[in-house]
Amino acid sequence: MTSADSQGGLFISGGGETYRNPTEVKMSQIVLPCHANHCGELSAGQLLKWMDSTACLSAERHAGCSCVTASVDDIYFEHTIGVGQVVNIKAKVNRAFNSSMEVGIVVTCEDLYSDLQWKVCQAYATFVARGSDMGKVQLKPVSLQTQEEQLEHSIASERRRMRLIHAEIMTDLLSSWQTVEACQEPENAVAAERTRVESVELVLPPHANHQVNTFGGQIMAWMVNVATIAASRLCNAHPTLRAIDMFHFRGPSQVGDRVVLKAIVNNTFKNSMEVGVCAEAYCGNEPLRHINSAIMMFEVLDKEKKPRKLPHIQPEPVDGKRRYQEAIARKKIRLDRRYIISCRQTEVPLSVPWDPSNQVYLSYNNVSALKMLTARNNWVLNTEKDQVNLYTLEENQVLCFRVETTVDVPAGRVFLLLSDLSRRPDWDSHYKHCELINQVDEDDGIYHVITPSVNRSNKVQDFILLASRRRPCDPGDPYVVALRSVTLPTHPPTEDYTRGEVFCAGFSIWEESVGNTKVSYYNQASAGVLPYISTDIAGLSSTFYRTFCSCKKFLKDNKDG
Repeated sequence: MTSADSQGGLFISGGGETYRNPTEVKMSQIVLPCHANHCGELSAGQLLKWMDSTACLSAERHAGCSCVTASVDDIYFEHTIGVGQVVNIKAKVNRAFNSSMEVGIVVTCEDLYSDLQWKVCQAYATFVARGSDMGKVQLKPVSLQTQEEQLEHSIASERRRMRLIHAEIMTDLLSSWQTVEACQEPENAVAAERTRVESVELVLPPHANHQVNTFGGQIMAWMVNVATIAASRLCNAHPTLRAIDMFHFRGPSQVGDRVVLKAIVNNTFKNSMEVGVCAEAYCGNEPLRHINSAIMMFEVLDKEKKPRKLPHIQPEPVDGKRRYQEAIARKKIRLDRRYIISCRQTEVPLSVPWDPSNQVYLSYNNVSALKMLTARNNWVLNTEKDQVNLYTLEENQVLCFRVETTVDVPAGRVFLLLSDLSRRPDWDSHYKHCELINQVDEDDGIYHVITPSVNRSNKVQDFILLASRRRPCDPGDPYVVALRSVTLPTHPPTEDYTRGEVFCAGFSIWEESVGNTKVSYYNQASAGVLPYISTDIAGLSSTFYRTFCSCKKFLKDNKDG
């Protein structure tokens, strides 16, 4: 039994009208025995089919034309789904770029007998719109009505940035290692060749979508099937799929094509294993063409549903050793990603150790945290003086503040001046000294900041700050300069200073009109920052006003460079 609708995301507007997200699509499925594996649980391949179908309908609803799956981001399966339970899948377009768009997918499970519901997984898929002439389509912007939609739209540009440089991260990580972990070959290691699987599928009309191409969800399901067999051969048991690294669709296949699916265990990590999968297609005597690839992580559970210890793998020479080493690099990337990105903001320590391998994820977290703060709509105006406004926001025992003003300087120029923290002492008395100690790349730099003590009895404070800057992705987007604390082995805390920490701070710079810019400064006050602002928020001081007046003068004096 199945039902699908697009009546989700409801809220009542101020005028009493009911708003429905025009791109949102919901699908509900009762899990039948034909959908289940040997354990009576919904097979991951079947779930991926339903997710891809729901996301495609959402993308096509926004584009108004046919769409194809380009990629699906990492998926972590938090729970399994049993026969007789209901799968609820919700998809909506978060952001449209040129001809591609990001679709957010959330899967929950519902038990009809207990009326309980729980989250199963979440994913982000990228779809590309195709016109009738197979040319690229210029997509319309997504209409944003709710705070949640605005937040997802804003952060989608950061996720897109990470997708585009994913391969570079792997290359840089491998090349930066002076000695890659040696391939272990202990006794009783299982030869990787034993786990190799190759299977061929003939693409029939039931496997095709409405564009006569092989349905993306079907390709993913076939890939899960061969990966599961490979994982089973390692441990002679039935494995459980726990995570999938990005599915990357490199090209289409059609009805009549033969799809060759290949899988092999790349490496094992005590209680989990990595399986590499690729899909190739051909028709007649033509050569194979690579159409998809993915990395899948499996566990084997014991009778108590706890992960079993797995045997070591003995890689094949050359390519096998390369895959073995790449698996180690991917494991580190996954740990960084889950630790820095997947955690809630309150679960991430103030200062996270910085190194080149986690730079991309720290930068993502830095910018995303600021965008989440700027998207809040429950700010309270605290003081107002000569067009300099101070707002506060207090939730969950965390105090945030925002200072806002306008300046008659082009937004691009304001962005260049404020993103160069080495010039901040020119206008901010809280910055006694600011030194760039690591220019990571064009958009990110690490600074050592020294601030004066709050009173004579305290030591001078210092901060190690990662500054991440972003230009607008689309017209109407702000310029962003995000700041957060990191730790560097080369700059440990010293007895001369009290090491302070910044959790989330930075500037959001909006072009109001040509030559007129709104500048908003945000800070989620930590213990190291609170002493500098408490008197202002209590109305006992006007330091913010003086600082922002100085900032406006600095911007105007340097307006023409």
